[in-house]
Amino acid sequence: MAALTADEDITDLVARFRRVVSSIDLDRDCLTTLSGALTRFTALESRRQLRKSLAEAREKKDQIISRIAFLAELDELNESESDRSVFAEMALLFDEISDAAMEAAKAMRLSEERRPAH
Repeated sequence: MAALTADEDITDLVARFRRVVSSIDLDRDCLTTLSGALTRFTALESRRQLRKSLAEAREKKDQIISRIAFLAELDELNESESDRSVFAEMALLFDEISDAAMEAAKAMRLSEERRPAH
C-alpha cells in the first residue's frame, strides 16, 4: 500500500471525523458550525502543506545555485590534470545537482496538487 501524502492524511482524518460526528445527534446549527470549522481546517492545512512544499523547493534551488558556483572550476580542467580525483568530485557535484533538482521538482508537483480551490 502506498503511503499517503500529508494532504491525503488530513483529508482522510477529517472525513473519518465527519462520519463519527454524523452519527451524533447534534442540532442543525451546531452541525453547520462544526462542518464549517472542519472545512476551514482542511483549507488551512492544505495551505500549510503548500508553504512547506514551496520552502523545500526554494531550499533545493539554493543548494543547486551553490553547487553550480563550484562547477566553474570545470573550465580550468584539461586532459592533463594530474589529480584525477577532481573528475570524481565534479561528477559528484553533477549528481548532487541532479538529486536536488529531482527533489525540487517533486515539491513543485506537490505544490500544484495542494493548490487551494478558488
